[in-house]
Amino acid sequence: MGIIRSKLENDLYKFSMSYFYMMKYPKAEGEFAFTDRNNSEYSEEFVDALRDEIREFARLELTADEFEWAVKTIPYIPRFFWEWYRGFKLDPSAVSISLDEEKHLHIKAIGYLYQITFWAVPLLAMVSELKNKLAGNKFDPSDLTEKTQRKIKISNDNGMKFSLFGLRRRFSGEVEDFTTNLIKNQAKYCVGTSNVYLAFKYHMRPTGTLAHELIMAAGSWYGYRMANYTIMEQWSDVFGIDLGTMLIDTFTCNAFFNNFSRKHAALFSSLRIDSGDEFSLADDAIEKYQELGIDPTQKTLIFSNSLDFAKALTIQQYCGARVKVSFGIGGNITSDIPGVKPSNIVMKLSRCRINDKGGWSPCIKISDDEGKHMGDEKELQRAFTELRLS
Repeated sequence: MGIIRSKLENDLYKFSMSYFYMMKYPKAEGEFAFTDRNNSEYSEEFVDALRDEIREFARLELTADEFEWAVKTIPYIPRFFWEWYRGFKLDPSAVSISLDEEKHLHIKAIGYLYQITFWAVPLLAMVSELKNKLAGNKFDPSDLTEKTQRKIKISNDNGMKFSLFGLRRRFSGEVEDFTTNLIKNQAKYCVGTSNVYLAFKYHMRPTGTLAHELIMAAGSWYGYRMANYTIMEQWSDVFGIDLGTMLIDTFTCNAFFNNFSRKHAALFSSLRIDSGDEFSLADDAIEKYQELGIDPTQKTLIFSNSLDFAKALTIQQYCGARVKVSFGIGGNITSDIPGVKPSNIVMKLSRCRINDKGGWSPCIKISDDEGKHMGDEKELQRAFTELRLS
């Protein structure tokens, strides 16, 4: 068995976005590109092992039990989608891998968005685990148990809700499985996991809605000022009142709030904040709800930017009773191994086109964290001008 153990082993939002692409953009194509923010060096041995993992992933098939569970547990994605996914074959030739002269790793995956989106997260998990495997890194189950239980205690003692977001940069599948099992059995306020396979395995709620890639694509098609608005409208067309969490920081949170209407504030149950200063953005979100005449105490802010449990608790205490809060916590659970530097890798949409008649356009992301903007420099400058960002 390879690093990816099931055709369900992906973040939930990859399935919801695939279905969304089918409904709204069935002819849209995209290219995902890999970035290692640590500028790590890789070997030819690593590349060969990664290619083997890609082939193993492409051979996976959805089991009968997985299929029936998905149809029952994820009803907002209809049965015909799961019937399609059961027969869909991932194509390894859609993924290209190379090393440059400085031994930096380059990965690209290109194809129809409703298909190619399934590669991004598993590829990151493969890279992260292979790095640890080839380096001979190990984990101590006793140490991991003790540390995870301390984190669980923070949540249990403070009624702190969180979801596991640990698949893409995990130390290994074994570590994610191990910590998920502990949390399932001991954490009172864990609301689920983004890893759909582990949700299936441990009878947990699969969690997630959409990723930056979708709003990045909309920015390239409709302009950066209209991207958030367009996706909010179309997302509600497809899912109605289900999957009511909107990601707000693709082109900065301020740009999102400029598009956030009373209708959207009433319709979406929660906002996910994945970059920037959590405290000031919490204030901004609460103020925006109040400005729109919406009671913020009935809404939820989900924070997911490289959090540990101590910081999450600080954010919860800061927000108090003004708004509900929850947290997506990943690397602090699945990559917290002594002496091992966690991978700092991403696989982002680099370009796309809405159909085969349209030209390819670059895709960018403007983070609320300094130094984390992504994409073509000229396109970034164009977006800054369009959004009137300093």
